[in-house]
Amino acid sequence: LTKSRFREETKMKKKVVSLLVAAMTVASLTACGNSGSDAPAANQEPAPAEKQEAEPAPAESQAEAPAESQAEAPAPAADGGTISVGFAQVGHESDWRAANTKNYQDTFSAANGYELSFVDCDNDHAVQIETVRGFIEQELDYICIAPIQSAGWDTVLQEAKDAGIPVLIVDRAVDADPSLYTTALGCDMVAEGEAAGNWLAEYLNGEDANILVIEGSVGASATLGRTEGFNNIVSQNSNWKVLDSQSGDFTQAGGQEVMESFIKSYSDFNVVVCQNDNEAYGAMDAMDAAGITYGVDGDVTIISFDATHDGLQYTLDGKITCNVECNPLQAGFAEDVIKKLQAGEAVDAWTLVVDEAFVAPGITSKYAVTMSQEVLDGRAY
Repeated sequence: LTKSRFREETKMKKKVVSLLVAAMTVASLTACGNSGSDAPAANQEPAPAEKQEAEPAPAESQAEAPAESQAEAPAPAADGGTISVGFAQVGHESDWRAANTKNYQDTFSAANGYELSFVDCDNDHAVQIETVRGFIEQELDYICIAPIQSAGWDTVLQEAKDAGIPVLIVDRAVDADPSLYTTALGCDMVAEGEAAGNWLAEYLNGEDANILVIEGSVGASATLGRTEGFNNIVSQNSNWKVLDSQSGDFTQAGGQEVMESFIKSYSDFNVVVCQNDNEAYGAMDAMDAAGITYGVDGDVTIISFDATHDGLQYTLDGKITCNVECNPLQAGFAEDVIKKLQAGEAVDAWTLVVDEAFVAPGITSKYAVTMSQEVLDGRAY
C-alpha cells in the first residue's frame, strides 16, 4: 500500500479551485469599487460551501474546516517538511495506557520531524469517532486510532479513505472491512489469553480450578480476545469452572468493586484472572480487606495481564503468580509503517507486537519467564 494517488489529485484540484475562486473574487471587488486595504484575493481560501461544490465530500469533513488551518497545514516529509499525525487514544484508564501515550508523544515529536495531534478520548466511543473526523477535516497526513470499541468504524474509516488519508489501527482491533484502513498493529490478544490458560494448566497439573474473571472494558478487542483465548483453554479442562465473569473496566477501582461483589457471592474460588494489572491491584485490595490470602503462598492464584513495572514488581514479590505481557511501546512500529509509506513502499496488513509471560520466583514454565530483579530492572515501562 502507498499513500493514495487520489489524495494528491484532490489537493491539485483544490489548488485549481482556489485560484479560480480567487480570480472571481478580485473581479467582484473591482466591480464594486472595494479594493480597500484587504489582503490580495489570491491569498484567500474559498468559502467552505464553494469547496463542497468543487469537491464532493462528507459535509462533516468540509463545512467546518477553518480556511487558515488548511492553508497552513505542514507539508509532508516527502517535500522536506513536517509529517502531521493524529492519534485518537483510548483514554488514561491504566498505567499501561499512560506508558503507551508517552511512547507516542516521544516518538512523534517535533524534534523527530512530526506534528502530533493527540486526543485523549476518555473511553468515549462517540468522542473518538468525532476526533477522527476532526483529523480528516484538518487534512493530517496520517491517522492512528487505538479503538475504544471494535464495532462502529465503517463510516468514518470510509471518510478517511475518501480523503486519501492512511489510517493505522493500533493496539486494539476494529470489526471493519480491512480495505477501509491501511494497516493494523498490536499484540495478539487471543494468544495472550491462551498463554494465561496454558500456563495455568501446567501450574495446576490436573488440580481443580474454580475461576473468577475480572474482564476489561465491554466491547474492547483486548477484552474480547483475552476472554476468547482463555476460554479456549478452559474448554480443554473438564475440571475447570468459570464461576463468574464481570467487567472491571480496566481500572483499579473497577477491579476492587467487582472483586468485593465476587467475595460476597462465592467462597470456593481458587483462581482470579484480571485482564489488566490495575484490576489486579483492586482485586488484591478487596481480598486483603476480606482476609483472603493470594499469591504463591496463598489460597488464590492471581493471573494478570499487561506486565507493567508495578505489575511485575508484584509478580517478583510472589503476589501475582503469572503476568502476561502486552507491550505498550508500539509507536516505533507505527513510525516504521509511516516511513515506508512516505518512501512509497508496501506495508504489511498486520504487524505483530510480540509479548512474553512472567511467573513468580521459584516457578519454572515452558510458557513464561521466571521473574528476577534483573528482569524487572530491564523493563522500559
